[in-house]
Amino acid sequence: MNVLRTKSIEQSLEDTDDPEFKLKKKLTALDLTVFGIGVVIGAGIFTLTGQVAAQYAGPGVVFSFAIAAICCGLAAICYAEFASTVPVAGSAYTFSYATLGELVAWIIGWDLILELMLGASVVAQGWSTYLVTFLDEIGITWPSSIGPADSANYEWGHVNLAAVILILVLTALIAVGIKESLRVNLFLVAIKLFIVLFVIVAGLFYVSGANYDPFIPPAADPVQASGLTQPLIQWVFGIEPQTFGVLGIISAASVVFFAYIGFDVVATTAEEARNPQKDLPKGILGSLAICTVLYMAVALVITGMVPYNEIDPSAALASAFTSVGKDGFATMIAAGAVAGLTTVVMTLIIGAVRVLFAMARDGLLPRAFAHTNPKTGTPVRITLTIGATVAVIAGFTPIDKLEEMVNIGTLTAFLLVSLAIPILRRTRPELERPFRVPFSPYVPVLAALVCFYLMLNLSIETWLRFLVWMALGFAIYFFYGHSHSRVRLAEKESASV
Repeated sequence: MNVLRTKSIEQSLEDTDDPEFKLKKKLTALDLTVFGIGVVIGAGIFTLTGQVAAQYAGPGVVFSFAIAAICCGLAAICYAEFASTVPVAGSAYTFSYATLGELVAWIIGWDLILELMLGASVVAQGWSTYLVTFLDEIGITWPSSIGPADSANYEWGHVNLAAVILILVLTALIAVGIKESLRVNLFLVAIKLFIVLFVIVAGLFYVSGANYDPFIPPAADPVQASGLTQPLIQWVFGIEPQTFGVLGIISAASVVFFAYIGFDVVATTAEEARNPQKDLPKGILGSLAICTVLYMAVALVITGMVPYNEIDPSAALASAFTSVGKDGFATMIAAGAVAGLTTVVMTLIIGAVRVLFAMARDGLLPRAFAHTNPKTGTPVRITLTIGATVAVIAGFTPIDKLEEMVNIGTLTAFLLVSLAIPILRRTRPELERPFRVPFSPYVPVLAALVCFYLMLNLSIETWLRFLVWMALGFAIYFFYGHSHSRVRLAEKESASV
């Protein structure tokens, strides 16, 4: 049983011309950059910035964002090389199929489906919370019986109607066409960027230099955790996460790293780019660079407006302006959060659809599932299936405790893509690479090590849930995917001739 067979890059590229499974090439470098910004800048900038400053690093959180950006940048340049060399839908799944083999590709694809669908569900629930807040600000009350509910207050049968409506509307829009989806995305990203820039510029007028003293607060006690909630690195090596001081900045970098997650989703649309060899690296690296600058600027403004130990972790931006007597700005920020999180949910659903499309086209899932509509150029069946699944998860389940599952899925993909770069350089040195990772194999190996270190900082509970999901994936692969793989069937056919 050969589970490590690879699918040639030539075959992957040839599949993109099959009329039954053909996606339309409509996306420009600007579309891809906006796409990346749309998914990266979300709840992180509205809540995570203040939360990490208050609990881990103080004003020094700006260094944490810089460290996290460097870590993400290492993975991003690996994605950029692969996406420009193999411009095919599926992102890390497709890359690993060409280098690490079918089973590893299945693991990555299954992993990405978890990351993207669960991520869209989590963010949709966060969107509903911001929507209710915004409606309250303008005097409209959303019924609590059909509103957001956390795990502590959840009762079976409760439905988060706002989250369900959002996902169904976005699913319909995505099914219509990728270009149409990104036009709406561009409009919402523009609103989001306006709000973020407004916060930065308006906040500068209320910054006090005294709040930056000390810029790096003195080291405090380690973060206490025990049992299944403790990080794996603490259970294995006895290393406890630190708060404040230099080590607190590093611990904070592990947390804010997840504010950047999403730039890799740009690679899932590789097959729909007009000029993927040039535009994909621009979209991936450009969106990451813009988001890094905005994150660091917001961190400096918020910690300058409010002493770090007085920041409200749950609503850092809104409470910062309330503290200086600008209550009206909270309404604008809530509106920006609603627009911002809409783009995140849309982008994650698009990413999940493209990964599942690539897996079905390869026969690892039923191929009929991947047929594209000749008018829209989109895989409508997969889009509706993903949308319905995300709507059920977001609308009917309390999933706030599963957020770390998104992180472990992303980091696993980052790690394997990084390792695949030097492997493909060795096995296929003749391939044209419009973008090349500098100093390979050192940079890719460093990127993989950084990702593995961050994975060790996730809780034991998250690792156990991840293993259960992987076990389910293995069962599907060995009962269906392995025997229906197009690569395997082609090998059997050539052997019988």
